[in-house]
Amino acid sequence: MAEDLTITTSTDKEEQYRSLIPQITALIEGEPDMVANLANICAALKEQFKWLWVGFYLVKGEELVLGPFQGPVACTRIAKGKGVCGTAWQQEKTLIVPDVDEFPGHIACSSASRSEIVVPLFYNGEVVGVLDADSENPTQFDEVDARWLEQVVKLVNFNE
Repeated sequence: MAEDLTITTSTDKEEQYRSLIPQITALIEGEPDMVANLANICAALKEQFKWLWVGFYLVKGEELVLGPFQGPVACTRIAKGKGVCGTAWQQEKTLIVPDVDEFPGHIACSSASRSEIVVPLFYNGEVVGVLDADSENPTQFDEVDARWLEQVVKLVNFNE
């Protein structure tokens, strides 16, 4: 397991992700504890991209429950179909929200959040959680983030 992170200073998002994915892989490789791995994934993403908030919500019954995250305090429980996270879970697809004020039913865990991306986490064909990232900047997230973050969630090991 690697315990150091090399931050890429390039302004090219593709280059940042290309550098970060192998580092995340090394961080979680050989560690069977899913919570520890989710925590390190959050830390790596937060360090590289300086987003306002990044974390995981995990499906427990009919709710998403807050898991490992980096950033300000967050909503603890989100119902299926509610907010961006609950909608991504319900629709089983990545959602990019350029302006959270334009998203019907947006749940404002932080008033500083201006844009958001939510990527479902699948196990055996079922959504078992979501990766959520929020930015203080409008239009922060795009298809580049979606493509790479979908690769990040595929790294999660569900042995635990």
